[in-house]
Amino acid sequence: MDTFKSFESKIYSLNDQSFTDIALEIFRFQAEANPVYASYIRNLRIKVSEVKQLTDIPFLPISFFKSQQIQSGSWTPQTVFQSSGTTGMTTSKHAVADLLFYQKNSQMCFEYFFGQVSHYNFLALLPSYLEREGSSLITMMDHFIKSGGGYSGYYLHDHTRLLEDLEKLRDSDGKKIILWGVSFALLDLVEYGPVDLGHCHVFETGGMKGRRKEITREALHNALKTAFNLPAVYSEYGMTELLSQAYTTGTNRFLCPPWMKIIGREPGDPFSKGLLGETAGINVIDLANWQTISFIETEDIGKVFSDGSFEVLGRMDNSDIRGCNLMIG
Repeated sequence: MDTFKSFESKIYSLNDQSFTDIALEIFRFQAEANPVYASYIRNLRIKVSEVKQLTDIPFLPISFFKSQQIQSGSWTPQTVFQSSGTTGMTTSKHAVADLLFYQKNSQMCFEYFFGQVSHYNFLALLPSYLEREGSSLITMMDHFIKSGGGYSGYYLHDHTRLLEDLEKLRDSDGKKIILWGVSFALLDLVEYGPVDLGHCHVFETGGMKGRRKEITREALHNALKTAFNLPAVYSEYGMTELLSQAYTTGTNRFLCPPWMKIIGREPGDPFSKGLLGETAGINVIDLANWQTISFIETEDIGKVFSDGSFEVLGRMDNSDIRGCNLMIG
């Protein structure tokens, strides 16, 4: 665990120049301490000593989380996050060594963009996530609710009480208000008619869960802005297999905290990496994920831009539909 503490201090004090050095250090550690990743590297016939830059690093396909326990070092999981899925679908499982670290890291991701969690009331509309076990999103939201203002809480399917409380909070305790919801539940709320939520920040975390037809993120945001009198809608990008989250801050581009980076890959060639401004497969470097794997080849497609921001455009063909934080558009 001394190695883990060393990595923790490094990732939270890195800068643009030191990111690559720390990423390569974590890569070398995981290439030795993670049996699944080590085997994958051997099968690719990649020599660890010859990996000198970020685009040289092999990214582990995210599908490995469905069949293997991905773990770097020897430790006993405190919990296991599990992705959602339809009946019969194989789900991803992510063993977590330190639950408090996950909560701390999620808080730091949020606060990097939006300020202290304690300055907000979090009103969460997350049916489907609340109705199963092992959700990383619910673990994060539990922490935000406990750390936030005194009016924070879950509403499951109680839209009437949610709208009443949102109105009560308009001028209540001085805290900012966040309505955080899964996409289909926010659209269900739209059907209650136009509601002025101009005093709130609305965060969508993607996912129609088979409850509604998939629509583009742009169409979703436009519907929410019109119905709720909002200047902007915010989005969160995270997944069971990661520990960190990226956020939009009023535009359609996601931004990463300093210890997270997106690298675009050629959709037809997973080993051709570094695409900018073109439709690309999304590879994620999450340095906070040193206890499992920090280099993940996702099944999402999008665009990566030179300033580090990125867009999510949808899913690769023939990949399973993941319930968390994904939309087409």
